[in-house]
Amino acid sequence: MIENFITAFIVYFVVIDPVGTAPIFLAITTHLNKRQKIRTALEGTFVAGAIMVFFALCGVWILHYLNISLTAFRLAGGIILLLVALDMLANKRQARREQGNDTLSTDDNIAIFPLATPLLAGPAAITSVMVVASSPAGNLDMVIGYGAMLAVMLATAIVLIIASLAESYINPRITLVFSRITAIILAALSIQYIIDGLQALGVIQIIG
Repeated sequence: MIENFITAFIVYFVVIDPVGTAPIFLAITTHLNKRQKIRTALEGTFVAGAIMVFFALCGVWILHYLNISLTAFRLAGGIILLLVALDMLANKRQARREQGNDTLSTDDNIAIFPLATPLLAGPAAITSVMVVASSPAGNLDMVIGYGAMLAVMLATAIVLIIASLAESYINPRITLVFSRITAIILAALSIQYIIDGLQALGVIQIIG
C-alpha cells in the first residue's frame, strides 16, 4: 500500500514539477504582491487538482466513448511521458515556458491560465493521471492514487508559497539540477508504462 502511494506520488510530482514551475510562477506574478501571489498559488493548485480529478474520474469513460483500449492509452501515455522527460533533460520544457512569460503575464486571472493549466495540469499531468487511473486496481488502490495526487497538489501549493516568500533567495542552478533528476525518474517510469502495455498485448514477457 505504501509502495503504491509512493509510486503514484512520484509520478504526479515529476510530471507536475512544482519545483521547476516555481521560477515561472514568480516570473508571471511579478506585478503581484506577496499576499496576491500566495492567493494565486492556492487558487491555481486547487483548479489544477480539480482538472486532474475530472480526468481521473472520467478519463476511462472518455476512452471507452472514443473506442480506445486502456492498453493503447498506457502505451501512448508512456511514449508521451518519455518525450516530456527528454524535453526536461534538454531543458526545452523550461525554455518554452520562459519564452511565453511576456504573453502569459498579461492574463487577468493567471491562477487559472497559465498556472492551473497548462503549467500544472498540462498534457503530461493529465496523461499520467489517466494512465494511473486506468491501471487495474481495487477500490483501496484507487483511493491511494487519489490521495497521492492530492498530496502532490498540496506539496505544489506549499512550494509555490515558499517561492513567493523566499523569492530573492532561489538559485536557478538548484532548480535546474533538480529538474534533471526528476527527468531521469520520469524517463524510467515512462519506460515501465511502455513495458506494461507491451506485456498486456503479449508482445513481451518478463520472467521473475
